Formats: sequence, C-alpha cells, structure tokens
Amino acid sequence: MILCVGPTPAAQRVMVFPKLVLDGVNRATRTAESVAGKSVNVAKVLNSLGEKVVATGFAGGDRGAKLVALLKSKGIDADFIEVVTPTRQCTTVIDQSAGTITELVEESQPAPAAAYDELKALVQRRLQGTAAVVMSGTITPGGPADFYRWCTQFAKKNGALSVVDAQGVPLTEALKAQPGLVKPNRSELSATVGKQLEDQGAVLAAMRELHDRGARHIVVTAGKDPTVAFDGHTFWRISSPAIKVINPIGSGDAFTAGLVWRLVRGDDLGEACRWAAATGGANTLTLMAGEIDTTEVDRLVKEVSVERIP
Repeated sequence: MILCVGPTPAAQRVMVFPKLVLDGVNRATRTAESVAGKSVNVAKVLNSLGEKVVATGFAGGDRGAKLVALLKSKGIDADFIEVVTPTRQCTTVIDQSAGTITELVEESQPAPAAAYDELKALVQRRLQGTAAVVMSGTITPGGPADFYRWCTQFAKKNGALSVVDAQGVPLTEALKAQPGLVKPNRSELSATVGKQLEDQGAVLAAMRELHDRGARHIVVTAGKDPTVAFDGHTFWRISSPAIKVINPIGSGDAFTAGLVWRLVRGDDLGEACRWAAATGGANTLTLMAGEIDTTEVDRLVKEVSVERIP
C-alpha cells in the first residue's frame, strides 16, 4: 500500500476554448471536471498503475464531499479529515489557437491546529503495512512547516520509503529527517540551496548538497528539459521523447507516481526514472491532470533515454 499525503487537494475544472479573448465573453467548447491537487494526482495515477492507495489530507464543504466520493468511486481509499473551510477550486484554461495552457489556482485557506493533530493521528494509524509515504504540495497557510518532517520520521520508523515533493520551508525541514527521496524542480532546487544554477555542474553540486543535508535520493525535473537523478553514488540524465501535449498540468505528479511505483518494486533510481518519465508523458496526453492511459506508459517507456553522467 502507498499512502499519499497532502493537506491542500482541489476540485479541478478544465475548459477548452478555440480562441481565448481577454476582457470579453468566451464560450468553452469542452469542459471536464474532476479532483486534483498534487497528492490527489499522485494517488489517481498510482491507482491507474495498479497500486493499492490511500489518499489523505483535508476536505471541506460540498467540494470536499465530492472529492472524497469521486476518489472512492475510482477504488481509492480516501481517508480525509473534514474541515469547515471548503476545498479549493482550480481551473485550467486551454486556448487552442495560441497553444497555451493557463492554470487559475485558488489558494488554500488556513486549517486549525486541531485538524493537523487529527491528520497526524490518521497518518500514524494508516502507516501500518505501508510500502511508501508520498508527501506532496503546499501546507495550508499558518500550518506546521515541519509537518512533512514529522511524516518522514514516522515513515522511517515503520520501514516505509518516504518521498517529499514540496518546496520552501516544508522541504528544508523534511531534509532534517533524511527522507528517502526528494523531487524538486530546478527552480525549487535553486531556492533550497540559495544559489543560481546556470549549468549542469551547478545542478549536480546542488544535488550533492541536498544529499549531504539528508536526502538519500534526489530527482530534479526541468519541464521539457532532461531530468537529473542522484542516488548518492551515480548521476543519471533522463530524456523524454517529444510529445504533442494536450495538457501538461499534473505531469510532475504523474512522474512522482511512476517513480514510486517502480522504486517499491525494486528498480534502481535510473530505471525507476525511465518509467516515471513515461508516466509523466502519458499524463500530458489526457485532458485532466492525474489521469493516464497505461498503454501510453508502455509505449512511451521505450522512447525514454537514460544515461549515466560521468
């Protein structure tokens, strides 16, 4: 079982427009609705890959109730803490004429300290028999910055792989607990080490620094550019094939899901990243974030290049 933890899930709407006109009336030719947020996306993709998944975080109001119900309808064990604040709404706007994808994000609202106490108790309870704990996304405003550090500590005590996909203080705090893997993008890595990363050498040095600060494995994504991975001994460069993208939102989360899927099966970091890149690529071929066609994963994995960096 894999536990996906993220305090800030979202209701998700995708709207497709032939041509978006600012300051005018726009009529969508297609609209899709589901649920998302980083940890929810990870849970959805892992479920599609055949893993038994528990998704948890905060859910509030009608949107929160629909989020839990939809995840359960997909066969995901949705075990959320109910809060008063409504679950946020995010909207993806696709302009077909310009080829642009714009994400409109409603920021999360504060959650009471008691809600975090409940969430901690839930995480501790659900850790029994868990192979991995994936911590994704932001902490609610004013929430405990060391929440992912706490989750990492308990994951380690239970022998579970701990994976942190976060940025800022929650990431730097989590490093103190020596997580099994962290997955910043290049800009997040730069912010974490406090340095500009202008070339590959600087990126590799920054990854070594995160390893020295506690992370066992580090994977750094860079959008369309190659991903770089480090297991403490070996660096890998992972290059994905060119894809005609429908919607890239959630592809980083799909990458995380594919990565964890293969790591818990015993793949080394380089091979796990091969499947992760294919899974992230498959997400770009769907309209909704966190949804994949596994046949596309099997097709794309053959086109992913993985090479060791001297």
